[in-house]
Amino acid sequence: MEIRRGLHYAQVNCARFRRTDKSEFIDRLDIEGTLFDAIDAVPKFIKRNTRLYPKIKSFHRKDISAYSELAVREVLLNALAHTDYSITGMRIFISIFSDRMEIQNPGMLPFGMTIDDFKSGISKVRNRVICRVFRELGFMEEWGSGYSRIINACKADGYPEPEWIEQGVTLKVIFEPHPETIEEFPVNVPVNKRQQWFIDQISQGIKVSADDIATHWNISKKTAQRDISNLKQKALIVYKGAPKNGFYSLK
Repeated sequence: MEIRRGLHYAQVNCARFRRTDKSEFIDRLDIEGTLFDAIDAVPKFIKRNTRLYPKIKSFHRKDISAYSELAVREVLLNALAHTDYSITGMRIFISIFSDRMEIQNPGMLPFGMTIDDFKSGISKVRNRVICRVFRELGFMEEWGSGYSRIINACKADGYPEPEWIEQGVTLKVIFEPHPETIEEFPVNVPVNKRQQWFIDQISQGIKVSADDIATHWNISKKTAQRDISNLKQKALIVYKGAPKNGFYSLK
């Protein structure tokens, strides 16, 4: 009964946090619907809360996502397929921090299995109905190849390998961003403490404005605007996109 209920009903909480902890939200989405609603909505949430970084090679431009889309999708499908839906009061969590992303689902690995077993390709199905439907739709296989597909997707495009952790009665997968999406700042250019804070935020992909500087440092918006203007004059930052929906990034 629980398995069939899980096939039709999923609870997934998505959140984008400002820093490396959960103290402040930037965006959130609570999904309560079918598994297919989650498969559709979660990637869209991740996309709108992470940035694409341009890479120029041999006169060709290629945009790099902060996290491997193929690997993230595979982990999401695994989380939906292998969640222990008999555990009440718990949901799947998609947490995007300034330095990492985590996908956490209720239910440890099936009894008797270890993370090393999972990595070696041993397969033990928890929710047979869900896995069968996913297999018939071409979403996944039952051959224990999920880990290999995740690792191969990451290696192919230069992403760090995710980390699997059993925490309490949950399984958590931690993704680190692509090394080429971590922006660096020239240390030999003098800036004040407010400007340094602003730079720290945008280097982590956080959208901040003059209003944010003014609020954080308890200063006037005019002073905050001067700080930003000064950074532009020093060619340290650049504004990208439309006036209402754009963002600052390191130049």
